[in-house]
Amino acid sequence: MIWLRKVFLYDGRSLREGKWDLLLEKGSVTKLVPSESNSLQEEDVFYDLEGFMACPGFVDLHAHLRDPGQTWREDIYSGSLAAAAGGFTHVVAMPNTTPAVDEPSIVRYVAEKGRVAGGARVLPSGAVTVKREGRRITEMLAMKKEGAVLFTDDGSPVISAKAMRIALLYLKDVGVPLMEHPEELSLSEGGQINEGRVSALCGLKGIPRSSEIIGAERAIRLCEETSGRLHLTHISTKEALEAIRRAKERGLPITCDVTPHHLLFDEETILHSAFSSSLKVNPPLRSGEDVEALWRGLEDGTIDAIATDHAPYHVDEKDVVFEAAPFGIASLECAVAAVIDRWNRRGRPFSKERLFELFSTGPGRVIGLERKLKLGSKADLTIIDLNLEGKVDVANWKSKARITPYDGFTFKGWPVLTILEGKIVYNRLKEEVCHAL
Repeated sequence: MIWLRKVFLYDGRSLREGKWDLLLEKGSVTKLVPSESNSLQEEDVFYDLEGFMACPGFVDLHAHLRDPGQTWREDIYSGSLAAAAGGFTHVVAMPNTTPAVDEPSIVRYVAEKGRVAGGARVLPSGAVTVKREGRRITEMLAMKKEGAVLFTDDGSPVISAKAMRIALLYLKDVGVPLMEHPEELSLSEGGQINEGRVSALCGLKGIPRSSEIIGAERAIRLCEETSGRLHLTHISTKEALEAIRRAKERGLPITCDVTPHHLLFDEETILHSAFSSSLKVNPPLRSGEDVEALWRGLEDGTIDAIATDHAPYHVDEKDVVFEAAPFGIASLECAVAAVIDRWNRRGRPFSKERLFELFSTGPGRVIGLERKLKLGSKADLTIIDLNLEGKVDVANWKSKARITPYDGFTFKGWPVLTILEGKIVYNRLKEEVCHAL
């Protein structure tokens, strides 16, 4: 039994007025009362959280936890602890593992390990096609029964349009979305960074923006034809975002997410970093104009979620010359803080409700995970101190990753408590905030 005292409360719809006390018992919120009217009993244990924000637990729709088969990079245990340290109560593990998560037994493996990992709850996704080869679709209904919350061939697009069309039709009955990585591989093959000024200056082969735009347009057309639920992940170009905006206006069942690194960095950052391989990502960092378009998409509601696309590598694999490095960024433990800090510094109105929606209720809706804070709701909470300043130190991460472009950055606004089903799975607070009367 734990009391959380004097918090500002985002209940999943709006910020409630005043400060609130919440009692967590047996995995649920059993009392929710205004702080000024609450009288604690002598045996009560409570956290004094005056001025902090309490939100329904944050959800990361897109993380590569490398388990099974690539566990020198990350595993379900380390990824679960890293996600909790980043403020997430739930994290969706991508299926581009070895072997791919393309059959019910492997979904069960991820789900069972994810339930007992000790940090955030790890939710499995399933591959759309067998071995992610783009030919034959997987046993999606059986995989859903084992716990798959979405289906994707991420790491690459669904190569065959025919396979994607069949999958979208089938998933209408299964009741979960298809997450598509929008990329036309024939255009992006061999590319290193965004095609543009920076690629021309440095002589690296560029990845044209048309690769993402064509991939997004293809997926939208198939969604329109089938009415299957589509989620487009890690959008990086203004044109792809505009295509999604138009599709939503037509009433298509489409959602999308954007990553923190596509909000904080652009292609010029690669130049300024002296071509740090930690900034080699797919889709690549785009232009400053694209970054601004993504921020507008957050503010106007076009974008449904912020997802990390956490993709860690061993330092021996990643800390090499830019051209030889794999694509991927490690960010689970600082993604929320990075977005809060940058949003605050933009000089535009900062909507707390919109921020919490993008990390909590928005991604929750995509996978059918209710995100509410009310009497009787599941006690999944993320507690944020918007005034806490902290420095990213990758050497102390729960993740196995030891290389990230965020290392050494100071951000203001951090998750300080992560609570899953009433159990504290991450605690950044100082001891003096926990009391017993």
